[in-house]
Amino acid sequence: YDPRNNERCKKIESLLTAPHIHVSAKRRESITERVRRKHRITKASTMAEGYDPRKSRVSDDTLNQFLRGKISGNIEDVPGIGPAAAKRLAEGDTDDERVTNTYQLIGKFLMLKGADEESDTNEPIPPGEHVNRFWHWLAEKDIKSHRSAIVKAIAEKMNQSMPGIYDADAYGSDDDE
Repeated sequence: YDPRNNERCKKIESLLTAPHIHVSAKRRESITERVRRKHRITKASTMAEGYDPRKSRVSDDTLNQFLRGKISGNIEDVPGIGPAAAKRLAEGDTDDERVTNTYQLIGKFLMLKGADEESDTNEPIPPGEHVNRFWHWLAEKDIKSHRSAIVKAIAEKMNQSMPGIYDADAYGSDDDE
């Protein structure tokens, strides 16, 4: 692993996301993937910034209330999502890009649990990469605050019905810092 390659990839990603350059998310990911392959950069090495449940500023009581409750459909019931985040999630050029309720947000989370592109087995990606994909998708939707809280809430909620989709133990406890 050469850290200079990681810097190259980050520079290319920042250029592709510059406001004056219009590149679709799919095209940006395709270009980034080619750069990763060329320089043998793993996705994990470029995700220095990403999901960290310890960055969640949502109280345990709020999270537990969401986890114990029924899914209402109201997207603002998800810990970390307020009116501004709900508005950003609802933006998009197509219906597939717009997320207006909790069911669609959960659906997006599950859609990101795709196959591992670096494997020939077509196995789904591991939980750590999955939550990072969701965290980065929220960043692409311009969710500026509480991304880790949103990821944690949805991942833990889904882990109740699909055990193993999220591994909270992989991150240690809040006391480990």
